[in-house]
Amino acid sequence: MYNLLNTINGPQDIKKLDIDQLKTLADETRQALINKISNAGGHSGPNLGIVETTVALHYVFESPKDKMVFDVSHQCYPHKILTGRKEAYIDPEHFSDVTGFTNPLESEHDLFTVGHTSTSVSLALGLAKARDLKKTDENIIAIIGDGSLSGGEALEALDYAGEYDKNLIIIVNDNDQSIAENHGGIYKSLKDLRDSNGTSDNNVFRTFGLDYRYLEDGNDTAKLVDALNGVKNIDHPVVLHIHTIKGKGLDYAEKNREAWHAGGPFNVEDGSPKFSGGSEDTTIFDSLKELLDTNDKAIVLNAGTPMGLGFTKDIREEYVARGQFADVGIAEENAVAMISGIAKNGGTAVFGTFAPFLQRTYDQVSHDLALNNSPATMLVLLPGVYGMNSNTHIALCDIQMFAHIPNLVYFAPTSREEYEQMFKYATTQRNHPTGIRALPAFPSTGVKDDTDYSVLKNKVERKGSEVAIFAVGPMLSKALETAENIEKETGKKITVVNPRFVSGLDEELLTELMADHKAVITIEDGELMGGYGQTIASFYGDKSMIVKNHGISRKFHTDFDPEQLLAEHGMSVEKLTAEVKELLA
Repeated sequence: MYNLLNTINGPQDIKKLDIDQLKTLADETRQALINKISNAGGHSGPNLGIVETTVALHYVFESPKDKMVFDVSHQCYPHKILTGRKEAYIDPEHFSDVTGFTNPLESEHDLFTVGHTSTSVSLALGLAKARDLKKTDENIIAIIGDGSLSGGEALEALDYAGEYDKNLIIIVNDNDQSIAENHGGIYKSLKDLRDSNGTSDNNVFRTFGLDYRYLEDGNDTAKLVDALNGVKNIDHPVVLHIHTIKGKGLDYAEKNREAWHAGGPFNVEDGSPKFSGGSEDTTIFDSLKELLDTNDKAIVLNAGTPMGLGFTKDIREEYVARGQFADVGIAEENAVAMISGIAKNGGTAVFGTFAPFLQRTYDQVSHDLALNNSPATMLVLLPGVYGMNSNTHIALCDIQMFAHIPNLVYFAPTSREEYEQMFKYATTQRNHPTGIRALPAFPSTGVKDDTDYSVLKNKVERKGSEVAIFAVGPMLSKALETAENIEKETGKKITVVNPRFVSGLDEELLTELMADHKAVITIEDGELMGGYGQTIASFYGDKSMIVKNHGISRKFHTDFDPEQLLAEHGMSVEKLTAEVKELLA
């Protein structure tokens, strides 16, 4: 199956092949790719579509001398296969040898660890400027696609590239798709260019002052080799716009590009999943749907990840038609400023996306939203240790990012009922912006929450004495189980507090605890430094209360098991029980 691929141990071996052999190599590379993703999951569509491009890139250019930067880098699997890492795609015993994104720790052919969008042209410009300073002559190539051109950083980089005057090759991998469909005026330009075979006057790249070339069949290896040879060693910035097929090689992936952007293991014959998934928690979607169905001035905004909110294509089309749903493309900064404007002009605005992508919005959250005190709502999906666990897609610092911003109230619900009441409050009040930590799944207490969240108070879930545990969000269950263990083993009752909001302190409760408590333990599902617990420690700093804070260490943790990582940082029920018993003694 891999007769030719087995002879390829790096780009130097690819250069020995003729054009017909390159086509065979592309076919075998695609088969190795399908072998891995069908058995281990991963990003399917982006990688299937760029196989021929990657083969041609390594045939024409001299990696690692010539430097390639893959945008998002979820399209780097073929690159890894061709740069000495094919066993990680052929042999199941080696599937875990590589990550899903470019990684300099794996290979000299990977320059950056990249997992976020719209960064490749900026990174490439930096490489180019360093080359100029060193007076070397390597080609610098940025490969960008999958909706990344809608991101602000990409547009800023194209703007700068328009006045740059030395070698820079920008390959626009245009598969007419982001994760969902593309959004934004720039994609109208790309469509016009596709429809006109690159001759349309509506050419956004020429508007930036860039040289421009077009290749209609971006999955034809021979044509790609010719096109890349045409820009190799060029003395100015050039855009090579190639039209590719996302999901190429799997009929069902080509037809349903959104569903096949990424996913788990599947049966190659028909695309059916190999393992049945558990039932999805619909808490977030249910709350948004109810809001939109009962408030005709309400709108939900998203940035390229509508499925995260439960808005599949058929559902979002209904609300788009009603003017109540908008996908702004991969442009989270724009979305935050937009919800501020919507709220300021009397609308009810909610923006929801995954927590790792919200770090791009810090300035807009602070300045456009909070400084202007606009009563809009942000849903922060998958925050903390129970969210994504790759170092490229990690959100262990969401509390540090948002909790200290003035005017913004940042809620940390522990149950479905708390979330529903917080969301209702957030989308009906007109006094300030709000953020809500949205967990992967919300446990149900079965008891309706009727709290008035205009009054920010912590909730004492279990009243005791001597020791109190403050447990943020999903950590509450560990605190309650610890308290039960303590009562069974010592006969003593300790206090368990559910903060419910992490953007401030309930100083009245903290003061009351000093009367009959000697120690406070804090546990949170994110980073310790600058987190919620250290805020409590600061309050008790000049008092006799013992405070012990637990959170995750300041590190880019990756590929971790949440429970194991928490236990390593003192946040297992067993370790907390032992700690409380020691304090009581």
